[in-house]
Amino acid sequence: MAQPAGDLARPGPADILKLLAPYPGRAAMATRIALICALTAFVTSAYGTPEAAISAYVVFFLNRPDRVLSVMLSSALMVLVTQMIGLVTVVAMFALDDPMWRVACITGLSFGLLFVTSASKLRPVGAILAMIVGFALGELGSVPFGEVATRALLYVWLMVAIPVGISIGVNLLIAPSPRKLAGRALAKRLRLAAQSLVEPEATADALSACLHEGDAEIGTWLKLSVVDGSSVRDDIGPLRQAVSSTLAILVAADLAASEPSGRLPASFAVPIAGTLDNMARMLEAGGYPVDIELKLPNVDELTPLARIVVEDLHDVITRFAVVEAQTDIAGEGQVETDAPAEARTQAQDETRTAPPPASKRGGFFLPDAFTNPEHVRYALKTTVAAMFCYLLYSQINWPGIHTCFITVYMVSLGTTAETVEKMTLRITGCLVGAVLGIGAILFVVPVLSSVAGLMALVLIGAWLSAWIAFGSPRIAYAGFQIALVFFMCVLQGAAPGYDLTLARDRTIGILIGNVVVYLVFTRVWPVTVAARVDAGLAALRQQWERLAALPDAVTRRAQAASAMAQCGALEQDLALMHYEPSWVRPDAQWIAERRSALAKLDALEGPMFLLAERRPRDAAIDGWLKRVMGGPALPVAPNAAVPDAAANDDDTRTALLHLGDARLTQLEHAASNDAAKEPATHAPA
Repeated sequence: MAQPAGDLARPGPADILKLLAPYPGRAAMATRIALICALTAFVTSAYGTPEAAISAYVVFFLNRPDRVLSVMLSSALMVLVTQMIGLVTVVAMFALDDPMWRVACITGLSFGLLFVTSASKLRPVGAILAMIVGFALGELGSVPFGEVATRALLYVWLMVAIPVGISIGVNLLIAPSPRKLAGRALAKRLRLAAQSLVEPEATADALSACLHEGDAEIGTWLKLSVVDGSSVRDDIGPLRQAVSSTLAILVAADLAASEPSGRLPASFAVPIAGTLDNMARMLEAGGYPVDIELKLPNVDELTPLARIVVEDLHDVITRFAVVEAQTDIAGEGQVETDAPAEARTQAQDETRTAPPPASKRGGFFLPDAFTNPEHVRYALKTTVAAMFCYLLYSQINWPGIHTCFITVYMVSLGTTAETVEKMTLRITGCLVGAVLGIGAILFVVPVLSSVAGLMALVLIGAWLSAWIAFGSPRIAYAGFQIALVFFMCVLQGAAPGYDLTLARDRTIGILIGNVVVYLVFTRVWPVTVAARVDAGLAALRQQWERLAALPDAVTRRAQAASAMAQCGALEQDLALMHYEPSWVRPDAQWIAERRSALAKLDALEGPMFLLAERRPRDAAIDGWLKRVMGGPALPVAPNAAVPDAAANDDDTRTALLHLGDARLTQLEHAASNDAAKEPATHAPA
C-alpha cells in the first residue's frame, strides 16, 4: 500500500539520500547542462556581456531530457523574449524619463502578464517573461540617455540569446533522441516488474511509484520521435501497444508483490523474469520484441490470485507489441480488428453507450479564465509583492539586493502551499549555493589564471546543481536555486571576481523576496489546495467509471494510466497541505477524510483494472466506487450499481471481488479506529 499522503512532505535524511540516488540518464543530463553552462560562461567572458550569471542560469530552463523538446523550448523562449524586448522598447519611449509613468507601466505590464500566466497555457514561462519586462524597465530608469538604453536592451536580448544558441547546438550534437528515452523508460519498467516477481517485498513501493508516474511522458516522446526521425510511423503503433502492455505487466506484478496469495513460485517467476529482462534489452537497443514465446507450467495448482497474475503476464507478454486495435469508434475507444464480426458489433454498441469522457476545452485560455477570481488575485498579489521589493531597493539606493524583485516572480505560485514549499526549497538552495559560491571565491578563484579555470569551476557547480534540479520534483527547485546563487557569486564579470559584497547583497535580496512573498500569499487571499483535492477526487472517480465501461483494451489501459497518475498528483496535493499555515489549512478531520478516500481508491486500482480487463462494465466496480465516495462530504452518483457476488461464480472474478472488499474493509477499520482514538487524544486533562 502506498505511503500516507500526509507523510510525503517530511523527508528525513534517509529519504533525501534516496532522492539523490542515481538513475539511468541522470548523470548524462547533469553533464549536458554543466557543459552548456561552461560554454555560456566562456562566450560571455569572451565578449564581455553583462549579467553572465543570469545567462548561465537560463540554461536550466531551456533543457529537457530529449533533444527535440529542448530545441523547441529554446526556440520558443527566444521568440517570446524578442517580443518582450520589443514591447519594453515601445513602453520605454513613453516612460523612460518619468519615474511615475515607469512604475505605472511596470505595474500594469506585470499584472497583465501574470493574469495571462495564471489563466492560460503560458503558465510555465509567463512569470519569467513578466520578470524580464519589469526588471528591464526598472534598469532602464538608471541609464543616462537613450543610446545607452538601446545598448542595454541589446544586452538583455544577448543575455538570453547566448545560452539559447549554445543549448540548441549542444542538444543537436549529444542529447538523446525521444525514441531512445521512450525505450529506456519502458525497459526500466520491465526490469522493475521482473525484479518484483523474484523479490516482491523489496519492490512494492517502487512499483506503486512507477504506476503513479503515468504514461504521458512516454507518449510525448513517441510523438516527438516521429518529428526528429528517430522512429518511423510504422513503428509508432507497436510502440504504443508496448506502452499499453507495460502498464498491464506492472499491475500484475504489483498484485503479486502486494498480496502473499498472489506470489508466484520460482518455476513461474524465474522464466517470466528472464523473458522480461530480454525484452528490456531489446527496447534499450532501439527495437521492440515481437513473436515472444513463453512456456510455463500448468496453472491449475496455483491460487486464484496467482493464476490471475500468470494468465495476465503470459497473455500480455506474448502479445506485447501486437497492434490489436486500429479503428476509432465515435471518438471513444478502439475495436480489435481481428475479432469476429459479432464481437466487433457488440463492442461498437457498448462503446456508443459508454459514459462520455470529460470534455476537453481547447484554445489558449483556460475555461475559467474570465470567471475565476483567483487568476486576478494571483496577478495582483504577485505584482504588489514585486513592486514593494522594487520600491524598497530603489528608495534605499541599494541596487545590490535587486534579486528580491526577481525572487518574487520565481517563487509565487497559485496556492499558498505551493508558494511556501517553493520558498522553503529556495531558501535552502540559497544558503547552500551561497556557501559553495563564497567558498569558491575564498579558496578557488584566487588560483584561477584563465577563462579555462573559470569554465571548470562553473562546470563543477552546474553539474552538482543539475544533479539535484533534474532529479525528484520534491527537491528539484533547490537545485535551481543553488545554481542561481552559485553563478551570481562566481560570475561577476568577464574575468574571475573576488567581490564578497556582491555575493552578500544578492543573497540578502533573495531572502527578502522570500519573506515578502510569504507574508503576502499567506495573509492576502490565501488559496488552499483543498478545492483542488475535492475536484480531483470527483474527477478520479468519474475516470474510473468511464474506463470500466470501455471494451477496448488499449483505450482502457491509457485511461487507467491517466487515473493512476491523477492519484499520485492528489497524494502530492495532500502532502502540500503540510506547508500551509494553520489559518489556511483545513481541519484535521477534513484532511483525514480525503486521505482515507484517496487511500481506498489507491488500494482498489489493481482490482478495478484487472476486473475491467476481464469484464468491462462489471457492476462490482461501481459498487466499490460508491462505497469509497459514499461519505456525506463526497456525494455519490445516484444510480451507482451494487456488486452481486452471486451473479457469476467464476473463481477469478470472485478472487478479485474478495481482494477489493478485503482492502476496503481493512482501510475502513483503520479509519474507524483512528476516529475512536481522536476524542481521547484531545480530551481535557
